[in-house]
Amino acid sequence: MNSYMTRIQKIIISAFSLLLLAACGSEQQTSGESQVSADQTVYEWKMITSWPKNLPALGTSPEYFADIVETMSNGRMRIRVYGANELVGGLEVFDAVSQGVAEIGHSGAYYWQGKIPATPFFSSIPFGMTSYEQDAWLRYGGGNELWRELYAPFNLIPVRGGNSGVQMFGWFNKEINSLSDVQGLKMRIPSLGGEVFRRAGGVPVTMQVSEVFTALQTGALDATEFVSPYNDLAAGYHTVADYYYYPGWHEPGSTLETVFNKERFEALPADLQEILLAGTEVMNQLLLDELTAKNNEALRTLVEDYGVELRRLPDDVLIELRQISDEVVAEMAQADAATARVYESWKSFKDGVMNYNGIAEEAFIEARKLPLN
Repeated sequence: MNSYMTRIQKIIISAFSLLLLAACGSEQQTSGESQVSADQTVYEWKMITSWPKNLPALGTSPEYFADIVETMSNGRMRIRVYGANELVGGLEVFDAVSQGVAEIGHSGAYYWQGKIPATPFFSSIPFGMTSYEQDAWLRYGGGNELWRELYAPFNLIPVRGGNSGVQMFGWFNKEINSLSDVQGLKMRIPSLGGEVFRRAGGVPVTMQVSEVFTALQTGALDATEFVSPYNDLAAGYHTVADYYYYPGWHEPGSTLETVFNKERFEALPADLQEILLAGTEVMNQLLLDELTAKNNEALRTLVEDYGVELRRLPDDVLIELRQISDEVVAEMAQADAATARVYESWKSFKDGVMNYNGIAEEAFIEARKLPLN
């Protein structure tokens, strides 16, 4: 009887709590938290990104993340998304989230190589792993654990937040027939890809996305890489550059990162922590799926409707770039002990997954191309 009464009391209390939640759900406080009942808090967080507001895939996926988190949390977690330069600059995301200016950031780990030399491994390495290979290393190959270890001193928790897949090499205002055509060329290309480009004779420039179009238009840049046709069409690069080159050797599967302010994240109730992490996993897959679905359509528009000249880099240029890339990555691995550990983990996984994919995906793709009798 006592047990039965206890259950009834719990049901009554729960129902009463729900009524209070409904009655008080609109109440907000300027502190970033609003009480919706005596025992439940609504958390109002800010999410800053490195992308222009509403840029297809990269800019819209964080908005979807915010929506799905609010839905899964039954309104207890509300996230406002800011594009680049709305709250902070696109290349200031790491510091801003670390310092608590915003609780969440969405960017690319390789932008922070000056702070943590190993960060490119958590984004993309020239001639490295593809999107699903990179995801597998992060989840099952020890990558996530190393990533969190390196970000912890900066009061940050990093998780994957999307992947571009294999990118395009980019937009150029001159043909590239040999490495001699790269000499002195000013190109927006970040991280290790930029260092490879420099050693090949070019002039790499790190620039946030929102500034690139004008730089190409005015001649401050001769070329730029960004992502792939879907994003590039939206950015309008086809109106200020003549040639569109592939493949994206510099970013074969770029992981985008979601970073949480560690102190604020760990202060959340456990269920909201799990909801945020689950939301990033949904965003990770959503972003890659959207790009995969939309890239071919966008490429056809660029070529057929706008007359873009699509060009493949010559094999001898790719071979030279790969040789330079191997040298750059090997040198970076010697930056410090932490980078060496990340490199060993990454390389070991890459070698293994490449061995299998040689007889799996790669072999199948080649078989699919065989002409029929």
